[in-house]
Amino acid sequence: MPFVTITLLEGKDKDYIKGVSEGINSAVKETMDFPDDDLFQVVHQVSEDCLQYQHRTEDRVMMHLVMRSGRTNKKKQAFYKKVVENLSKNPGIKPENVFITITENHDIDFAFKDGIAQFVV
Repeated sequence: MPFVTITLLEGKDKDYIKGVSEGINSAVKETMDFPDDDLFQVVHQVSEDCLQYQHRTEDRVMMHLVMRSGRTNKKKQAFYKKVVENLSKNPGIKPENVFITITENHDIDFAFKDGIAQFVV
């Protein structure tokens, strides 16, 4: 269950956002063995001056995944590769314009509902 924060340049339409969302989610499920019903994403659209990625001026995306620890480096590398492949196809973001970061945490750090850390009860 990664919680994914996605930041895009403002003005993107629903199809573009869907392409990014699905491209990331399918890569997560395919490469890191998350269940099919896992989908926890927040998409932000910001002005160009608020999405700083070195000197890139073309279309770009930054994403931050927060997930339980334990995925191997090999699985993470496979995810990185798959997500840039997906986003290159739809909606057409160049691989060099995709920034990914992962933060790992522990079972106690998630409460899906009811104020209960479901992984530890």
